[in-house]
Amino acid sequence: MIVWSQSALQLATNYDFQEELVIRPLHSGDIYASFQFRTLWETDFMRENKVSHYRLFPKSLGQVISKFSVRELHISFTQGYWRTMQWGQPFLPSPPGAELWVWFQDSVTDVDAAWKELTNVLSGIFCASLNFIDSTNTVQPSASFKPLGIVNETDHRFLRYATLPREIVCTENLTPWKKLLPCGSKAGLAVLLKSEKLFHSSFFSQTVHIRPVCQDRECKTTSWELRQTLNVVFDLHTSGQGKREWSLFKMFSRTLTEACPLASSSKIYIDVTDNPQEEYFELSPATPLLSQAVVLGDRRTFSVYDLTQQVTFGTVRSLNLLIRWKSTEGSMLRPLLHAERYVAGYGLQTGEIHTVMYNNHPFRSFPVLLLDSVPWYLRLYIHTLTVTSKGKDNTPSYIHYQPSKDRMRPHLLEMLVQLPPHSVTEVTVQFERALLKWTEYTPDPNHGFYVGSSVISALVPSSVAMDTNITQEQPLFSSFFPCKEESSYFVRVYTEPLLVNLPTPDFSMPYNVICLTCTVVAVGYGSLYNLLTRSFQIEEPNPRLAKKIANFIRRIRGVPLLS
Repeated sequence: MIVWSQSALQLATNYDFQEELVIRPLHSGDIYASFQFRTLWETDFMRENKVSHYRLFPKSLGQVISKFSVRELHISFTQGYWRTMQWGQPFLPSPPGAELWVWFQDSVTDVDAAWKELTNVLSGIFCASLNFIDSTNTVQPSASFKPLGIVNETDHRFLRYATLPREIVCTENLTPWKKLLPCGSKAGLAVLLKSEKLFHSSFFSQTVHIRPVCQDRECKTTSWELRQTLNVVFDLHTSGQGKREWSLFKMFSRTLTEACPLASSSKIYIDVTDNPQEEYFELSPATPLLSQAVVLGDRRTFSVYDLTQQVTFGTVRSLNLLIRWKSTEGSMLRPLLHAERYVAGYGLQTGEIHTVMYNNHPFRSFPVLLLDSVPWYLRLYIHTLTVTSKGKDNTPSYIHYQPSKDRMRPHLLEMLVQLPPHSVTEVTVQFERALLKWTEYTPDPNHGFYVGSSVISALVPSSVAMDTNITQEQPLFSSFFPCKEESSYFVRVYTEPLLVNLPTPDFSMPYNVICLTCTVVAVGYGSLYNLLTRSFQIEEPNPRLAKKIANFIRRIRGVPLLS
């Protein structure tokens, strides 16, 4: 019994759970709320002995890591598109729809088979359509999506990336996501995650990231990190609120009464960088705790509410933060890196894909890594690829292109492009639309076919010196992307997904043919069946009935009746 207690105590010390909520008031009057939940577990899934004791780390994900020899797993479900020019850069970007990219251990012999089985398992865990991921929408990047955890080897043969831009996110995806939390939705910040409020917003994104991380500076001990994030933007106009004010109850229909009992840290951060003297909005209840953090190359100031302290809830034992706007005359700083994407051309035979990248830095240039995954039914003319900046040709320093195979794999295009300062760089490539088989069309073919977002990765120059010590105590929202350079920070940008129309046959013709054929068969077969099975008999008319009819006619004419 004593040995069992000591082992249980050791298991308890190997876990750590933290939760936080970051609220950023936007100049448009909208509210950006970002939830961060991080679970650390000091264990090794790759050893021969199976891990059987799970306390805070969800068992379903632990078994997935162990069975499929996963080194890193990143999955996101997003509804809506992030408006970078209006809202700034998000803490953790994600494309519309579903995105999944996985690094496998080098011990995996058949990566494609493991990838296929893994997508089916994750589809069941998150109640999503990840089972539709196959070779036609899976790529193997050669330079993008480097490991975000401990990097021992970067052999891209063990990397797989796929997107489902048409995936619809709903309550069925949020419910299993909340069940992965140690406290579920019963205590802590997770009680605010109410489905009818979250999905009535302009933007919603939930993610799961699993990676190995270092516990100390020398990286002598490692842990598995499970980071669950949920980002949501509440629109002032669509929310139906007449007043320009926000509160936890108006946003989530709930207030906070306690922190998660299993959390070592539970905090709420309110971004007050642009409101030093409460010129634009008023925050209540006020807090004397202030914190500074370098986020996306900018030093931000936050008001901090520690939920582990009872004084935070006051005498009413409930916390309902209120943000009341006074003025919206301020202007938001333009993001240094921004991208757009659209389809040009006319007709249903050829077209062009335009990817536009903006470098808003006044005097610094920096390289960006562009990744494009295009379905096979858009046949790219790669010889028409052009890259221009400020009206001049911009030759990429690195190009990797893998052509598609019909009904087997998509196009993969990766380029390293240098963006001049204060410039607009445009990447253009022509394509031809393929004619699909009638069984390959979606149930609504006239709606169009979705093409996943382009992915742009870059080290953007920073005006603030970054702290490269990732083991230092800092907010969760500022410690996801590792960076070894103090003068720059890593950022990933996603463009809009494309909606492309393909040549579509007239699907009403089979319906007309079926109706005509069924009519001809019914008339012809019915007549023949009646002739073969019906018996005809001659019946004599009833004399009494004929006499009654004749007398009735005579009575009307005034003629004497028959006797």
